[in-house]
Amino acid sequence: MPPASLNALQPLEPFQASSDRPTKKARTEKDDDEAVPEPDFTKADHIPLTTHTDAFGVDPIPISWGHPNPEVRGPVICTVRHSAQRNAIGAHQGSYCIYTGLAVAAKKLDPDYVPNLKLTTPVFNIGPYPSWSDPKKIASIDPFGHVVTQHYSKWLDKGWDIRPTIAVTKAHIDLPECREALATGRLKADGKILLPSGQSICSKAAIEPVWYLPEIARRFRTTEANLRHSIFRMTNGMYPELITRPDIKVFLPPIGGLTIYIWGDPDTIPDEDIELTCRVHDECNGSDVFGSDICTCRPYLTHAIEECIKTAQRGGCGIVIYYRKEGRSLGEVTKYLVYNTRKRQEGGDSAENYFNCTEQVAGVQDTRFQALMPDPLHFLGVTKIHNFISMSDMKYNAIVSTGIKIENRIEIPPDMVPTDAQVEITAKVFHGYNAGKAYQGIDAQSLKDVKGRDYKYNGPEATSTTTNDKPIPEAEKTVES
Repeated sequence: MPPASLNALQPLEPFQASSDRPTKKARTEKDDDEAVPEPDFTKADHIPLTTHTDAFGVDPIPISWGHPNPEVRGPVICTVRHSAQRNAIGAHQGSYCIYTGLAVAAKKLDPDYVPNLKLTTPVFNIGPYPSWSDPKKIASIDPFGHVVTQHYSKWLDKGWDIRPTIAVTKAHIDLPECREALATGRLKADGKILLPSGQSICSKAAIEPVWYLPEIARRFRTTEANLRHSIFRMTNGMYPELITRPDIKVFLPPIGGLTIYIWGDPDTIPDEDIELTCRVHDECNGSDVFGSDICTCRPYLTHAIEECIKTAQRGGCGIVIYYRKEGRSLGEVTKYLVYNTRKRQEGGDSAENYFNCTEQVAGVQDTRFQALMPDPLHFLGVTKIHNFISMSDMKYNAIVSTGIKIENRIEIPPDMVPTDAQVEITAKVFHGYNAGKAYQGIDAQSLKDVKGRDYKYNGPEATSTTTNDKPIPEAEKTVES
């Protein structure tokens, strides 16, 4: 079976959490400089175990999510220096906040340190766009997260510790595949987008997740109370404020964020008449970094980068969005356990049982639910994608359902698909993934015939022989999502 859709999600029994405490009045456009409140500072040696909406001294700064004016919207405050005034649950830096705690414990970092942000402003402009004021389009990132020093300078001057959740910079990318593409003629250096050395020049943005819980709940077709209860329960109570503070609607989850890579002029992205190529890619450390051939993740990623470069050279723009969703958001440990199950199952690693092996280990086939995935596209002002490089209908449907048009879906060249990855690809195409004309003809017999490499884990020796070393017919080759 293919990965389950959101229609299969079963909400928990409602968990009631409420408060009659009135919320602080939101800011308005008429507020002047003096309306910026004075900060309360939490002492480093004072640790509140938890807080409640009716606790004495609790006075969160109001935040009007979706307001187009950042000053009226208000800053996201989730630092440890303003415990009583925080308007977000969690901590900055996602899972890396644990390392910050280690640094404080080791006395390498002063817990009262406030970063110097004077030279950190974006090196190119993003937005604002109309989508920034629509929670149905952006609810998993803070669209003003990269302009903290511009829009909240008065707050910073008063001593508020407000951290950016987005950083915008430029870079040179040096991929062996681009050098190979230059040598074979697939790419040509222009000295502007692609250098003769094979380096490409791009713009990029790193983004930490910032969730507006009411809209997250709506997208997952559940109640906000159920969403809070589910996260609280499955994190073993790591965030009690999910239960005790229903007045705080923003959550910084302890998960990996995403990086946006842009080739060409970012200012052209909102212009539907200028060609835009895009791939939304989910992390695969084994393939993306170390070149494992059990999947097509790195080949698809590098193919997308080549297409982005070509588009930029034609005067358009190319975008790759790289999500930290290792192992279908199940994690790398689970992924490797699945690999072992695939290789050890009776009959060997077969396309026929590809999806079943993941569900056998994890209890679910995929937790990368794509309901939040289009948000960074709306952050960039995307309204039309001319070339979408993906076989995943889940991604395609999630994007177009938010109003973004997709004109063409670009398949990966069959000769880029690794041999051992035929199991994954064959299974995905048979179960309905959109792979293009080059991959038509996958049938039930193909599903039974395509087998992966046999390591003979249960034998006296581990080998690296492959049961399908002979070239697979074009009709049996498919594409990774």
